[in-house]
Amino acid sequence: MEGVFVSDFIQPVKKRAKFSDRVYVFDTTLRDGEQTPGVCFSLEEKLEIARKLDELGVDVIEAGFPINSDDERETVKAIKGLGLSAKICGLARCVLQDVDACIKADVDRVHVFIATSDIHLKYKLRMDEAKALEQALATVEYVKKHGLECEFSCEDATRTPLGRLLRFYSGVESRGADFHNVPDTVGVMEPEAMFDLISALKAKLSKPVSIHCHNDFGLAVANTLAGVKAGGSQVHATINGIGERAGNASLEQTVAALIAMYGVKTGIKLEKLTEISKLVERASMIKLTPNFPIVGDNAFAHEAGIHVHGVMAKAESYEPLTPEMVGQRRRIVMGKHTGKHGVSAFTDEQIQSVVEKVRCLTINKKKISEDDIVAVVEGVLGSVNETEKVVNMDEMLIITGNKITPTASVQLTLRNVKRVAAGVGSGPVDAASKAIQAALGEEIKLLNYKLEAISGGTDSLCTVVVTLEDSEGRSATGMAVGADIVMSSVNALMEGLNRLYSKK
Repeated sequence: MEGVFVSDFIQPVKKRAKFSDRVYVFDTTLRDGEQTPGVCFSLEEKLEIARKLDELGVDVIEAGFPINSDDERETVKAIKGLGLSAKICGLARCVLQDVDACIKADVDRVHVFIATSDIHLKYKLRMDEAKALEQALATVEYVKKHGLECEFSCEDATRTPLGRLLRFYSGVESRGADFHNVPDTVGVMEPEAMFDLISALKAKLSKPVSIHCHNDFGLAVANTLAGVKAGGSQVHATINGIGERAGNASLEQTVAALIAMYGVKTGIKLEKLTEISKLVERASMIKLTPNFPIVGDNAFAHEAGIHVHGVMAKAESYEPLTPEMVGQRRRIVMGKHTGKHGVSAFTDEQIQSVVEKVRCLTINKKKISEDDIVAVVEGVLGSVNETEKVVNMDEMLIITGNKITPTASVQLTLRNVKRVAAGVGSGPVDAASKAIQAALGEEIKLLNYKLEAISGGTDSLCTVVVTLEDSEGRSATGMAVGADIVMSSVNALMEGLNRLYSKK
């Protein structure tokens, strides 16, 4: 595959594997992902995420657990009402009322589950195997009676004896179940064991087998891939790997590996992965670590001199796939490991000066940004007047208060042209941001907003750091310090805008 540079040692593994002709992607960001402690998506966020998942090309969207509440049921119904290409699925216990809630939500598929491990049967359900199997069979029959697709899960399957699993899966298959899902509910599997388990199930079952893995030991993606190598034809995953406890298998990592490493066919458009990752990051308010694979900020960033040299000579020297494949961009980052190849566009004297200044900077500062580097380079080259700005704030008025919609009006100068505009928002900072964007006449995304108090007390100084992105994907950071949170935020926005416009 063009743009992929993986190991030749994978070739014999691919030949031994039992890959399906196509692997289907079942996304559970809106159900299992929302069960992440502290995460609660609004209706608008769920609708937006569902639209983006559909654009990404997922086959099934598990939109929620309709029996949870009337609001949950209506949200699932609203997602179904979007008219997406992806099938909409609702979760249900093996309880008929749960299935009724899914039916009322107009879902295409009902995902029913019942616990089957010894510990779950004894302590959670307080029933024996026979009773649990009876409920499972009755529920699957009920789903199929209503003309819906049915996916069945043995909850805690990976701590359930194989014989019992086969009795349950064979039983529901005989009653019309369309998909068998195998959940590693508490993340206790490892790849070889998962391969053996899925192989054993595939040998006895006729319907497609699906894999649902949790990440308690950091093996969710590896276990999911192992299940696919054993013949599993559907994977459950979440955007950014969010989910209960340590989370679920990351959709980005799972799908990128399936396509790039194994050449497996899916319906996923890889180039849209980063976009939806950022959306879920904002909506969940769970910040990805910079080194998060595939979609993290550092996934295609290079600092060490030998790496930069190699990447600039031939990208695949230090990249297993091109960043553009997954909607990313390559970044050359300067730091204490920077060599001359990272700044090879300058003269030798300028290169040496920049490298030395950056190395000195890292001694006293734990993390340096690209904008810090810009300042160093500007100082070395002496070609940019730091006081010269592209955008200048002339006047700003912000009105807010009890029962008053926050409103801001601004007058600014963009390249010597006066611009006047107003905006309303959820708060004074949001209103100011909307007014500034209106004055500029273009959409500037606020990718990140960080506010920190420097000292204690009500008169504490604060630091505001913002990251902005324009419509062409350029980004810049702005920072401001002050006692007024709103004006510090505005000043940080203006600094970021000036850096952004200077890049144009």
